[in-house]
Amino acid sequence: MGAIAQMVGTVGYDAVIVCTSNPAQEAFWQQRLEATRGQAAKEGALILAVHEDWLGDGAGNGLGTLYAYTKARAKAKSDFGIDIDERIRSGWSVGMFHTAGKGTRLAPLPGSENNNKPGVKLPTVLTVDGELKELTILEAVIRQTNSYAPVRRGRCSVFWGDQVFIPSAGTPASGEHHADILACLGDIPSKEEWTAKGLDTYGLIAVNTSGHAAQVEKVSYDTATELLASFGSIQKVGPSLGSFSVSAALLFAMLEEFKMEVAAKLTKYDSDPHFWMPFTLPQSAYISVMGSKGVSEAEAAAHYTRMAAFKTKFTQEEKCEALLGCIDAGTECYWWDYGQLKLFQKNTLLATADSDEAEALRVFLGTTDRRQASTGLADIDPASVVLSSKIGAGSVRSSVCTNTNCDEANIHNSILMNCTLRKVTGNNCILYNVVDDTPAGLSLPDGTVRADVYLPDQPKIIVMSTLDTDGGKAWKVVLEGNDKTFEEVYMTNGPLDIMECQKVMELAKNKLVGELKG
Repeated sequence: MGAIAQMVGTVGYDAVIVCTSNPAQEAFWQQRLEATRGQAAKEGALILAVHEDWLGDGAGNGLGTLYAYTKARAKAKSDFGIDIDERIRSGWSVGMFHTAGKGTRLAPLPGSENNNKPGVKLPTVLTVDGELKELTILEAVIRQTNSYAPVRRGRCSVFWGDQVFIPSAGTPASGEHHADILACLGDIPSKEEWTAKGLDTYGLIAVNTSGHAAQVEKVSYDTATELLASFGSIQKVGPSLGSFSVSAALLFAMLEEFKMEVAAKLTKYDSDPHFWMPFTLPQSAYISVMGSKGVSEAEAAAHYTRMAAFKTKFTQEEKCEALLGCIDAGTECYWWDYGQLKLFQKNTLLATADSDEAEALRVFLGTTDRRQASTGLADIDPASVVLSSKIGAGSVRSSVCTNTNCDEANIHNSILMNCTLRKVTGNNCILYNVVDDTPAGLSLPDGTVRADVYLPDQPKIIVMSTLDTDGGKAWKVVLEGNDKTFEEVYMTNGPLDIMECQKVMELAKNKLVGELKG
């Protein structure tokens, strides 16, 4: 629990850069994260929300990181009069959070947030402009990663906006290498253990006896052994968490190296295959791995040659032996992923469980008191988490309710997030941003998912799904009970102002609250 105690808004990054998908999300997160400083980002942090307007298939998280920094640097200067280059050189700790993506596997929840995937709600509340609102996934990620900020002065740390992890190995300081990547390191497994643990399905980090790291991508034990043969004696190996940090020197050198791509906004480079792998693997191994991804030998060789020249020049100038190291998160780390609907359900309901991991989640969320700001006469069992809610009657068992107003709820193993309704009965269900004034209430089949989508000057869209539905596979399918596909909801949300949509939702909610029995 010691690591979790550091994950608060009292410490954190001097500057927080959020890379979003469009101008509406940029505006939303600029306002929201400024409003929740001290609860997510630290008090006084410089908030720099930007959006990626890259052409084609996106920038990838490699060039996307460089582009987001470039846009954030310009925004810091124009809006706040701050030279962020100078600040990071002088010791500022900068955190960058990538949030782009449609969130297809989490559908229909991101649609209910008007495509704002990192705005999906979690089972705790914080104060926003004097009101209790649910913590978002992005704010949880910022809160969790705050603990790395004090040991990453003069660096830019890059994280993904849909997964929270609690390291079991503490928060070791960065600095021995100009780039380091987070991984859950363990002893070298046997071939049988490699297969049993499914390590061939992860991007992996190997650390040799000199403390240097190498990156390999989703390969078998035999392939990994072959690829790493020239890397020296391997000491530790484990799945990569993907998140990385770079020194100011390496950041600025890479900005210079890729300035043409960043200016043109056309090429797509991801950090693992295009940065870390050519930095750490022999050319033949790199070409082999990239060939398995459909990249031609000529293209892979050309990119490897370019990165090798960059590495040689940089290491000579900086007088360093190797670029990439690893920060160990520990093999026993908790990893709460909210990027898929099933995982959202699993990790939200974890707050109701009786286990060390569940207690760790409640400590992290600040919900060891499971009845914060809640009233009503419903029979609520000790396991359930009911926050900022008023449930007049009924039975609540092993469920999570936040910002919910309901005359009667009879639910089990269910999640009600920001819901206002007269009556609901259901098992193993998710209701999300639902406002329903049906006099008889809702009687839900097991496994039901419903998320309401609010639109200015238009009727809301009710989106139905089930826990067994993979939103990615069903993206273009009109599911039973719906008039639109998930994709059509996404397209409808595209041009809308998120904050205006939220106002529509609040008006609908407040109107029905006034009609409930109270």
